Amino acid sequence: MVNLSVNIGGVELKNPVLTASGTFGYGIEFSDFIDLNRLGGYIVKGTTLEHREGNPYPRMVETPSGMLNAVGLQNKGVDYFIENIYPGIKGIDSELIVNVSGAKVDDYVAVCEKLAMQTDIRTIEVNISCPNVKQGGMAFGTTAAGAAQVTKAVRAAFPGTVIVKLSPNVTDITEIAKAVEGEGADAVSLINTLMGMAIDVERRKPCLSTITGGLSGPAVRPVAVRMVWQTAKAVNIPVVGLGGIMNGRDALEFILAGATAVEVGTANFVDPSVTMKIIDYIEEYCDRHRINDIRELIGAINS
Repeated sequence: MVNLSVNIGGVELKNPVLTASGTFGYGIEFSDFIDLNRLGGYIVKGTTLEHREGNPYPRMVETPSGMLNAVGLQNKGVDYFIENIYPGIKGIDSELIVNVSGAKVDDYVAVCEKLAMQTDIRTIEVNISCPNVKQGGMAFGTTAAGAAQVTKAVRAAFPGTVIVKLSPNVTDITEIAKAVEGEGADAVSLINTLMGMAIDVERRKPCLSTITGGLSGPAVRPVAVRMVWQTAKAVNIPVVGLGGIMNGRDALEFILAGATAVEVGTANFVDPSVTMKIIDYIEEYCDRHRINDIRELIGAINS
């Protein structure tokens, strides 16, 4: 039997396959399609301090080999999550990870303090691609100083494992990764979506109400693999890789590049059972190559 377990910041996962925030709801929406207990973990949709309606429609558009989205972190707020969603999902036998978002540092802190009081929430993923309203809308994650500021505040507010989700819309992602590592991040996940735009040429209008949005799907995978490879060499904390993973082969690309675990996002919209197929593929690959432990493959690229 292959040992597929991996460790992210002190949390042991039964396998390296996670679901990406915003593509998997709260997990229970997929219970008719997969065995949620087989997942290494599932990351719930972005959770903010207050209720958010999100952006106006249209806010999703298909693109070649991917999609653009500008959903805008629609959710009912952390209190609603704790009171109404959390009781129904905390019994799932896979790691529950809450994605935390905010427009101010104080927002992140307030959400984390509330989550810290829930005994079964051991891990959070911090979305620093959010627009910092005090800095004119510039995302926290686009500067080392902004990323470090959020990480330091969250680290003080949440005693469990902190994964910081990095934006690829930067000049040097390793600089950002080292900044959050320096402020206590237990792991980093990357990449978040790339900024993109689509235009309806017949109407001569942007396809999204917000004009620009986040590009995800297979189109971004080569960029994501490159950034994971660079980051894994630059930091001493685990890297979680994501960006266009559609099958087990794609997942192994990230692991060989240095990712300890992977997140599956857009593929969930195409095939709701894809995560189970990825777990099966990784196990079969290890058997075929006589790999006894998945950790033998982390960063094992021959270059």
